[in-house]
Amino acid sequence: MLNAIVIENQKQGNESFQTQLHNVSEVNILTTLTTVNQSVEYFSEIQDADLIFSEVNLPDGLAFEIFRKIWVNIPVIFISCCMEFGPKAFENNAIDFLLKPVKTYDLERALEKYNILQKHFSKYSNPQLMPFSSWGNVSLKKTKLVVKKGIENVVLKLENIVMIYTENKVVYVTDNQGIKYISNKNLGELGRELDTSLFFRINRQYILNVNYIKSFKSFEKVKLKIDISVPIVKHPIIIGQETATAFRKWVQEI
Repeated sequence: MLNAIVIENQKQGNESFQTQLHNVSEVNILTTLTTVNQSVEYFSEIQDADLIFSEVNLPDGLAFEIFRKIWVNIPVIFISCCMEFGPKAFENNAIDFLLKPVKTYDLERALEKYNILQKHFSKYSNPQLMPFSSWGNVSLKKTKLVVKKGIENVVLKLENIVMIYTENKVVYVTDNQGIKYISNKNLGELGRELDTSLFFRINRQYILNVNYIKSFKSFEKVKLKIDISVPIVKHPIIIGQETATAFRKWVQEI
């Protein structure tokens, strides 16, 4: 059964769409979200769905803002009454774009497209941890990252990067010598570009390199506390309950 999340701003329209969805496929709706802010808050803690169905227009902005604010590792089928949003959808995790009112044929086609992609990428040992934006380009793995140190552009090998994190809206990249650089890209963009066999985004603030994770242990029963081999930040690095499960699986499978 397909586990899905629906992002829709109108209750009546949402109920109608969910009924249509259940009529064409076996789908378990995990939750229904209604705004950009609510969705960002939800995905910062939980990313356990197979697919997202999202209305483009939400009360507090366009749904695309969700995927610019936070790295979401789940493919999306966007829905809108405006065709003009189509091209933008495919820049934000989309595998399809449906016009409202959604026709049953189009919905069936979109779900079939998801099933084909899912079967294709199931040959990878851990496809659910692969950023969806890299599907179809899995052979093109980034090996270096261009960052800034003052006015100088520095090319860092990914293997030498210990951590990428945000602080006061600035994205910092630190290497294994403890040197701090600045990236012009946000964590969402970097999370979609980096090799997930090497890097894991543990929360909204940190992306860690597995080669510099010294150990991890239980914290407050359901969370994890990470210890890295190169001391960079003084405060503890904590993984929330939902992400902790994915992290344990990732560490065991890489």
